[in-house]
Amino acid sequence: MATPATVAQLIRDAFECESVEVEDLTGTQNHYGVTVVSAAFQGKSAVERHQMVYRALGELMKEEVHALTINPKLP
Repeated sequence: MATPATVAQLIRDAFECESVEVEDLTGTQNHYGVTVVSAAFQGKSAVERHQMVYRALGELMKEEVHALTINPKLP
């Protein structure tokens, strides 16, 4: 089962982040809201930023995470 801590760690492991906040939106540990602040987003479109986060979660997105709201920000 994906936990907020697991989701945050996978994102931190994928690229350098100034901060990562993960909120379980429904209490079911499969619908998350994620706010990521990273310089790695510089020069990337909104779609590319979202793709970076989806790639970081990899296999979790196939079964364990049903919905993900992403708020990617620059420092």
